[in-house]
Amino acid sequence: MMIEKYGCSIAAEFAKDISSPFFYNLLLAISVSLAVCLLNVATERWHGRYSMDLDTRGIQKVHKKSVPRTGGLALLAGVLAVVFYGNFEEGSAFAGHETRAAMIKLLVAATPAFLSGVVEDLTKRVSPKVRLYAILASAGLAVGLLAAPLPRIDVWGLDSVMSVVPVAIAVTVIAVAGVTNSINIVDGFNGVAGFSIVIILSGMGFIAWQAGDILIIQLAAAAIGATIGFLMLNYPTGRLFMGDGGAYFLGFWAAEIGVLTVVRNPGVNAWQVMAIYSYPVIEVLFSIYRRKILFNARAAAPDRLHLHSLFYRRFAKHRISGKKHPWTCNAGVACFIATWIGVATTCSILFGNTIPAAFALVLIQAVLYIAVYMRLVRGHWGHCRNLAVFFGLRPQPRNRPMNGNDLVTSPRALDNRGAIS
Repeated sequence: MMIEKYGCSIAAEFAKDISSPFFYNLLLAISVSLAVCLLNVATERWHGRYSMDLDTRGIQKVHKKSVPRTGGLALLAGVLAVVFYGNFEEGSAFAGHETRAAMIKLLVAATPAFLSGVVEDLTKRVSPKVRLYAILASAGLAVGLLAAPLPRIDVWGLDSVMSVVPVAIAVTVIAVAGVTNSINIVDGFNGVAGFSIVIILSGMGFIAWQAGDILIIQLAAAAIGATIGFLMLNYPTGRLFMGDGGAYFLGFWAAEIGVLTVVRNPGVNAWQVMAIYSYPVIEVLFSIYRRKILFNARAAAPDRLHLHSLFYRRFAKHRISGKKHPWTCNAGVACFIATWIGVATTCSILFGNTIPAAFALVLIQAVLYIAVYMRLVRGHWGHCRNLAVFFGLRPQPRNRPMNGNDLVTSPRALDNRGAIS
């Protein structure tokens, strides 16, 4: 009963503080983003030869028909609408000017990453290396325009090194590039990237509200609104994709919100932010390890071995009926990922205000990711008490009968596996 009363009081206080300017900007972003999405779909017969994802046989593809990949234009339009027509009359005129100026600077910084993604969506000819350079350029521009390199990473013994400006800039650029790419990686099924952004930025907005940081709340509200408008046509049926342009734009925006939160609020530890962003970041790091170390492949090589891909092929396709509506299996993946990120975000808000607790939340997610991943790969949790075997770091002992699902020998071998038992 006391917990319920406490939760209600927090909600009432939050609703009181987050007054009309924030809701106005949220609704403005939703409306403009949705309008551009509708226009995009309505005119697809004219721009489809350039904008549609015609390759439905790619190794990482799951959709069966061509869909426009230009949802990123709607996401950009939603944020632009807030910048030029939003209400920033919170606190003082100076605060409103600061918010608008920060948004414009972020939009300028996001330009290289966004354009590289959009050109790839339209031409399919921009290499992963060029797109990575564009993302790094955007991250560097943001550091320069906002004068906001990370001052700390809350790791004992390393924070002193962050006082060296080139080191701080390098760490910030790498962190922003990593998060930006992570949203593109999880953007493989209807709603996954969109819901991830909405939940992550909602959590960051709540932390910013606790810290009294109006700028972060407004930045989060603009991106949340634009993403919700896009999701109305993306989920569950997938009438429009955000494409690389949209994924890079949202990933960059979310990454900079995380950086600015740490820079502007000494009371917020970096691990609390990391606990909210953990799922996509862990996905990126594990994908690099899996491709480079396990399979000796290119780190940027596309495959169907991400956790959300395995969940779709090993669970959703066999446990969710898609006979009447084929898109239901695809849409089921977003429910799984959104639940994961939602629980992680809630735990970070409730328990992550100390460095040890926040670090524990990140570690728990990393361990859980590996355990669930190996469960989907093996088809069972395993009967060996050796943790290295359980987490897939060592093969199953030979004295246990092998069933063909126990070892990951190659991407092709894993691709050919069926449902989990």
